[in-house]
Amino acid sequence: MKTFIDKKGYKRFLNSKKLVSRWVAGKKIGRELNPEEVVHHKNRNKLDNRPSNLEVFADQEEHDEVHGYDEW
Repeated sequence: MKTFIDKKGYKRFLNSKKLVSRWVAGKKIGRELNPEEVVHHKNRNKLDNRPSNLEVFADQEEHDEVHGYDEW
């Protein structure tokens, strides 16, 4: 599937505009993500969509908490 990099630096599928990270994370956990769930790139590289680099959070608030703890 063809992809492109959006204005925020995330990879998306050209045909659907869906974030590649959300697709990969869904495959990793065995289901499609809920709209409120947020995918976190552990190494902060928005283009690194390896399953081992992705973590799913219940919502943006939970994701923001982790960013507060792991500031570089």
